[in-house]
Amino acid sequence: MNGEELREALRSEMGATTPPPPLSAAAALGAARRARIRRRTAWACAGSAAAVLAVAGVAAIGAPGAGGLSPAGPGPQAVPQPSAKDTARPWPTGPDGRPQEDRTARAGTRYDQGVRLLDEIVSVVPAGYIAPENPANQPADQMPLRTHQAQFEDRVNGVDVWSYLSSAALAQGERMGRLLVEVHAAGSQLPAEPCALARQFWGMQGECQLVTVGAAQVGVVVRPAGDDRFDQWAAYRHPDGVVVFVAQGAKLGDGRPGLTTMPFSVRQLAALAVDERFHLQ
Repeated sequence: MNGEELREALRSEMGATTPPPPLSAAAALGAARRARIRRRTAWACAGSAAAVLAVAGVAAIGAPGAGGLSPAGPGPQAVPQPSAKDTARPWPTGPDGRPQEDRTARAGTRYDQGVRLLDEIVSVVPAGYIAPENPANQPADQMPLRTHQAQFEDRVNGVDVWSYLSSAALAQGERMGRLLVEVHAAGSQLPAEPCALARQFWGMQGECQLVTVGAAQVGVVVRPAGDDRFDQWAAYRHPDGVVVFVAQGAKLGDGRPGLTTMPFSVRQLAALAVDERFHLQ
């Protein structure tokens, strides 16, 4: 094909093609505005998700009851994300007949169980120690001396499973340690073997001993591995499925001087795990 034939072919093809519609400034601006709105909406959703995750992270780091303690495994902790279980169904009904705002009970019989557990901890403080109450003006950088919490854990076969965690500082002069009791109601999926159960406490590991208390076998971690939140803890599963953890530490972890000796011996700690005062139903 020579040049003249090429030009003629191009003219014929262009003549047969339907011309595009004239450019509309209003239409172009409308399309641009819609694209910008879509981008802003996408960024807003991403920002909201990040904010939710940040709040969830703060809640996970916060303390039971009045705050301060953080049940978590050793090593860096990922920011918790809401599970399908958390979002697919409402929280348990509170004393006002409405679903709770989150896992923690702030009134009602479950809340009262957490308070009762704290009272029982205070009742077993050994001679030579006291369990001081929280001061009226608690410094923000200091751990509360007494805490309590009731928390919904799961719904198993239509039954709500709860856990209760309370703790009290044990003071000897200016030195302070801590005694903590955590109770899981019947229905939890925690193991039955005593030492396997003990190693489920907050994900902490360590050297475990079997201690016999009457007819009961109690797992007691006497030497933790790579975790200094507590120095010793005992674990016992009652025949009805209620699980009790009792932990003691020689320090509060907020800079105050710690105890020079443990408040309870290994055998005494095991006996506390079996004690009916902590056998919450």
